[in-house]
Amino acid sequence: MTHSQFTANLNARRLSPQCRTILRHLQARGTHGLSQFEALLLFRVAALPRRISDLEEAGVVINRARKLDETGRSYTRYTLEG
Repeated sequence: MTHSQFTANLNARRLSPQCRTILRHLQARGTHGLSQFEALLLFRVAALPRRISDLEEAGVVINRARKLDETGRSYTRYTLEG
C-alpha cells in the first residue's frame, strides 16, 4: 500500500460520495488516471477539478499531467502519487 492509499483510507470517511468514487477509480486505474471528460461520462461528476482539490485537502497526493487529444485540444489527466 502506497502512502497515498494509506492516507486516502484514513480520510475516506470524511469524503463526499463523489470523492470516494473518484478515489476508488484512481486507485484501480494506476497510471492511467482520470480526465474531466471520463469523470463526466463514467460518474456524472461535472466538477472534477473541485473534487480533486477536495481529495488533496483530505491528504491525498495527486499528480496532474497536461495532455493533448487527437484533435490537438489540451486536457488534464489526474493520477495518484506513488
